[in-house]
Amino acid sequence: MKKWILGIVFALFSLCAFAAVDINTATKEELQTLSGVGPEKAQAIIDYRDQHGPFKSAQDLQKVKGFGEKTIAKLGDDITVSSGGKATAKKEPPARPEAAKTKTAK
Repeated sequence: MKKWILGIVFALFSLCAFAAVDINTATKEELQTLSGVGPEKAQAIIDYRDQHGPFKSAQDLQKVKGFGEKTIAKLGDDITVSSGGKATAKKEPPARPEAAKTKTAK
């Protein structure tokens, strides 16, 4: 029984190790698991993402210092791009004019 459970745990960790890293949601540590991406490049990805919003495609990495076509091609299937990126705060609807009036005329 222990071997069976150990096998399942090992299989789950193996799947996680081969999962693609989403460049729109990954942490600095997750980005550093990519081949050729160290702390500086990982931070550059995060900084770009924070300043310009989510990446639309893997090719958008070319806009980040240190990433060219060859680097992106090398990363290949190791990266993915989610459609939404970070969740954005919802805007409050404008206040209704009736709600703005708190005093009544005498």
